[in-house]
Amino acid sequence: MQASDAKRMTVDLAAWPDLVVVMLGFRVGSVRGLPSFLRIGRGLREIAQSPPDGLLAAHQCLHGWNHVGIRQYWRDLDSLEAFTRSMPHAGWWKDFLADRHGNGFWHEAYAARGGMEAIYVDMPHAPGLGAFAPALPAHGRLMSSRSRLGR
Repeated sequence: MQASDAKRMTVDLAAWPDLVVVMLGFRVGSVRGLPSFLRIGRGLREIAQSPPDGLLAAHQCLHGWNHVGIRQYWRDLDSLEAFTRSMPHAGWWKDFLADRHGNGFWHEAYAARGGMEAIYVDMPHAPGLGAFAPALPAHGRLMSSRSRLGR
């Protein structure tokens, strides 16, 4: 196929001016962490079957044999926050933080209206933005996604 034969397409994002793209990762750190990993998988299936309000699309990938990734497209930050602060997500997060079983988690968010932010929990080598940007403790104004995005 020649370059002139290529069917090139793009997208019109005008209907989603507040779009937020989130990259997530879950890294299994030990055999003890497998049950947590399986619970995350069940949760992702639930979300796929009944998407929360504001979730436009989601895709899964593998970053490595023990590291699953998810890319989500949210209508806006308010929708994303409403999901993360309600059940079942709030329960998953509370359970994970209470006993991580050697696992790690991270997310990065990119907002169409500007701003990028990241959080890494027990990741031995932070991916993405964490691979080159200086690490800072996530407390105070850096504790929430909204604050890290500068909103």
